[in-house]
Amino acid sequence: MQAMQIGFNPEYTEESPSLDEINSLKGMAILEFGAPWCGHCQAFCNALEEVMKSHSELIHIKVFDGKGKRLGRQFGVKLWPTLILLRDGQEVARIVRFTSVDEIHELLGSNV
Repeated sequence: MQAMQIGFNPEYTEESPSLDEINSLKGMAILEFGAPWCGHCQAFCNALEEVMKSHSELIHIKVFDGKGKRLGRQFGVKLWPTLILLRDGQEVARIVRFTSVDEIHELLGSNV
């Protein structure tokens, strides 16, 4: 599985794109940081998948984050899950350790 795909990406990958690859993206994308063993990440995986069904055109980049992982540090990620909405590779909004589907809808609805 690749870190970057159009539509919902179900699996974290340890091979994340570089910051240059992120910055060169065109259009809208969701950058997700987390870990497959993280309880918070597991709890809202299905919610994110459900919301992404109505935004299937978005690129979803799902990054296995952790100690020594460069991309997470470059984005200042400290808690999981963190969702960052990108427009042409630049951050426009983020939510951290979200607790409801409504927060995901709000993130995407007001910016996509």
